[in-house]
Amino acid sequence: MTSADAWAAWIDGAHGAGQVLDAPADLQDPYAVQRALTARREARGARRIGWKLGYTSAVMRAQMGVDSPNLGPLLDTMVVAPGAAVPASLVQPRVEPEIGIVVDADGRPAGARAVLEVVDSVWRDYRFTLATNTADGSSAAGVLVGDPLDGDLAALTVELFRDGVLEATGTGDAAMGHPHRALDWLRDELAAHGAALRAGDLVITGGLTRATELPPGSVVEARFPTTSIEVRR
Repeated sequence: MTSADAWAAWIDGAHGAGQVLDAPADLQDPYAVQRALTARREARGARRIGWKLGYTSAVMRAQMGVDSPNLGPLLDTMVVAPGAAVPASLVQPRVEPEIGIVVDADGRPAGARAVLEVVDSVWRDYRFTLATNTADGSSAAGVLVGDPLDGDLAALTVELFRDGVLEATGTGDAAMGHPHRALDWLRDELAAHGAALRAGDLVITGGLTRATELPPGSVVEARFPTTSIEVRR
């Protein structure tokens, strides 16, 4: 394939059919592919509500074998109510606890929320490069937005449980040292691509622990100091 539109159509078709693909070695200009993929979804009525950051923590980069962060759009079609089940169309979902930042008209932090992100890579068994993951929207598939978070976000702790068993722990400073620093990185990256944050955008600042699988029948819960949030399948 030679065009971003062709790559996007291939990825979009696989997601729609509930299929996985083998990641190609020759994909070029991944953000152009991502924009084309997003445009296809927006043409079907999806609306962007913010952005997701991938691989802002060393633990996630180590888990997935990538060496730098990336970004992808959050769409309203990805929103899942806290405590609800993920869409049945997801094929190989995993869950990450994150800190979400709501921004003001200047793209500055206006509040923080507890978040669970559900990722569902189109690439078989999550075998991808940074480029192919970026083209696929950084695997964004679902977002559950919980209660507000207060205090020092960098020092905030989170525990991730699956079916009541502790899977991982993390702290807010995993996201580039501070979630606000991750937001700064996003602002600069968007500017480099001719885009900008909008008032009310939700920015989820990256997984604070390793992602955990969400098998059928399971429940994953993130416990923050003052609140918790869970998702099921």
